[in-house]
Amino acid sequence: MLDIKRIRNNPDVVNELLKRRDPELSIDRALSLDERRRELLQEYEAKKAHQNKTSKKIPALKKEGKDITDILNEMKKLSLEIKEMEGQVKDVEELIQEELLGIPNIPNPDVPVGQSEEDNKEVRKWEEPTKFDFEPKAHWDIGEDLGILDFERAAKITGSRFSMFRGQGARLERALTTFMLDTHTLKNNFKEVSPPFMVNRNSMIGTGQLPKFEEDVFKIPQKDFYLIPTAEVPLTNIYRDEILDLEQLPEYITAYTPCFRSEAGSAGRDTRGLIRNHQFDKVEMVMFSKPEESYELLEILTSFAENILKELKLPYRVLELCTGDTGFSSAKTYDLEVWMPSYEDYVEISSCSNFEDYQARRANLRYRNEDGKVEFIHTLNGSGLAVGRTFAAILENYQNEDGSVTVPEVLRPYMGGLERITL
Repeated sequence: MLDIKRIRNNPDVVNELLKRRDPELSIDRALSLDERRRELLQEYEAKKAHQNKTSKKIPALKKEGKDITDILNEMKKLSLEIKEMEGQVKDVEELIQEELLGIPNIPNPDVPVGQSEEDNKEVRKWEEPTKFDFEPKAHWDIGEDLGILDFERAAKITGSRFSMFRGQGARLERALTTFMLDTHTLKNNFKEVSPPFMVNRNSMIGTGQLPKFEEDVFKIPQKDFYLIPTAEVPLTNIYRDEILDLEQLPEYITAYTPCFRSEAGSAGRDTRGLIRNHQFDKVEMVMFSKPEESYELLEILTSFAENILKELKLPYRVLELCTGDTGFSSAKTYDLEVWMPSYEDYVEISSCSNFEDYQARRANLRYRNEDGKVEFIHTLNGSGLAVGRTFAAILENYQNEDGSVTVPEVLRPYMGGLERITL
């Protein structure tokens, strides 16, 4: 959430940066409501001051035996006016809060300006796309031919766009998850957490999923709980409404969770296989940072995600997202895209973002700085990685002409030494 003081004090700067995201965005209503709130407060404080001043005179007037009937009537009327104004101020403050919750984060001024993924900037590329001397197959065909993916029975059990891993497929998925968690905890200094897979409304508001994207998530109406769209939500909310000690920062947290998304509006090729399912597994990385360190940590966070792909020897590229393609809550985002032969293109496998203090303001997440002053922290997160998409990338990039799939060397200890998945 943006700071209303920042909007009030620098309206032209805030407006210009927001319009880099979307020319239709505006802070005019927020400014108008803020002005109304300040007018009401000024009037309220004037009435309170008059009430206090007059109330102090009443005992002396009584002592002098003077008639104070008119004064008491005036104070009664004034008291009702003050109470009514308190309600008006509260109503306007709620409207301001509602308006601010719907305004996206301000992009970092260095983020490339653009309106679609076509305007994203390629930062670097690792290894060349995989080449084959035979006609490669898509991962959904490879998996079904090997009996390690079963989309038909998953659809029978639940519905379309669900998947089921079987046999060595289930083992490979588990191996990927464990490998990612081991790498982040043993090499990258993350603390592992196993959080709830359902969260309350305040948690979803804290990270920016609500109220803007309510149609994209699965809700449990009996409890007003939500199935998490990503572990970012429970992890970022661990310290909601708390004040961290300076010594705690930076703090790195990682978790494996299933993720649940309605994927409203998606269509076409992505709805086949493992690329865009309603349920998928992911290992998430979250960082809590002092403001002055957050952009250095964004580069570190991105390198951690990249190193997983390097260990797996999967070709990828890194994109810096343009203003129009950057997520609602993010100030700056890098997308990692893995090479997928069936697409003859790169496919997103991780997003690494710096939210600055946007989520912290929504979640009231603070720390005490060197001077003892309480400030909002900066939050960051990144996929490390999306397990299903990594599974798909391995099947496609490690496939062999005979239909088998070579197990990446780094995963073999997690697969009991298995070198190849065959029928």
